[in-house]
Amino acid sequence: MGNLMKKWNQLSLVTQIAIGLIIGIVLAIGIPETAKPITILGSLFVGALKSIAPVLVLFLVMSAIAQHKRGHQTNMKSIIVLYLIGTFLAGLVAVIASFLFPVSLTLASGAENLTPPGGVVEVIRSLLLNLVDNPVKALLNANYIGILSWAVLLGFALRTAPESTKTMLSNFSDAVSTIVQWVIKFAPLGIMGLVFDSIATNGLSSLLDYGKLLVVLIGCMVFVALVVNPIIVFIMIRQNPFPLVFKCLKESGITAFFTRSSAANIPVNMTLCEKLGLDKDSYSVSIPLGATINMAGAAVTISVLALAAVHTLDIQVDIGTAFILSILSAVCACGASGVAGGSLLLIPLACSLFGISNDTAMQVVGVGFIIGVLQDSFETAINSSTDVLFTAAAEFAQWRKEGKKIVIKK
Repeated sequence: MGNLMKKWNQLSLVTQIAIGLIIGIVLAIGIPETAKPITILGSLFVGALKSIAPVLVLFLVMSAIAQHKRGHQTNMKSIIVLYLIGTFLAGLVAVIASFLFPVSLTLASGAENLTPPGGVVEVIRSLLLNLVDNPVKALLNANYIGILSWAVLLGFALRTAPESTKTMLSNFSDAVSTIVQWVIKFAPLGIMGLVFDSIATNGLSSLLDYGKLLVVLIGCMVFVALVVNPIIVFIMIRQNPFPLVFKCLKESGITAFFTRSSAANIPVNMTLCEKLGLDKDSYSVSIPLGATINMAGAAVTISVLALAAVHTLDIQVDIGTAFILSILSAVCACGASGVAGGSLLLIPLACSLFGISNDTAMQVVGVGFIIGVLQDSFETAINSSTDVLFTAAAEFAQWRKEGKKIVIKK
């Protein structure tokens, strides 16, 4: 047993996750009823990540800002610009793809009791109110905009504090980071439970009726991940972007695919940034911020499903309106929460651009929930992995200017 554990620990985390993934699939297909208790492993893993992430963000950001040395270079402006450009281009890709491959829907019910936002102004208003949320409430509800705002304010307020106080903050930050590493070690078991639950509960038969819609949705996300994002990264670092792209997809995208929560994947992304040798002052802020506003996958979902409703109702759309949809989907995506299904309730906002009634739009949301087992998994994978990708691209671009060699650490 000792030798087996030693060999297991010698495997990389990605290999361990792949093994857990395969076991989960085999159990879900072979003995779904007998193996049903293992679903608790997935719930425990996601629950642990979601629980520790708000505390991790609070202490990391607060400690980083409190100990920030004047004149030390951070890349937050570049990162935010990359987030916004990436989200807009994803929405634009989805709009173009929806015109090239129009999809009509069999509208579904099941979302009637949900209440979507009333408009873009309401989405922005909600974001602003989250900024000034009660700090304890923000931690309890995993409101990362609120956590970030309070962590930044407290960090600035503590910059004049005694060194002993700053050391204590640093120690707390290190302690929480250590707990995160412990949780991530259980990722193979968590992924096994999550994939088993997904296949055993939902199956894949319910998705066949929406095959063309899924092909367009997932195709857009794959195109953004493997074409659009690499082009953006190449412009920034002026060298082959694919080692970095594939590393982010492999180490961040896989866990995000199964947890289906950008918020739960924050600890995973923090660990990946550390492995890449990135500046803690930058990634401790950019990663939780990205979990809220860097939503390329959400922009794709909003655009594709809104235009699917348009094609279903045979509404004529001109180029100008389609371009406005790209902008609107990017703005809406920034308001999508970092939890499973967060983008679906923003579809009615995009549908309103074409005069589609809220009742019809909510039927489209119902379709979104039906295909959510795949749609939301791919969406979260691209959203979360891109947080690390753009954070790294901005810092590597700075390294290039300073003449430093860019090495993607294994």
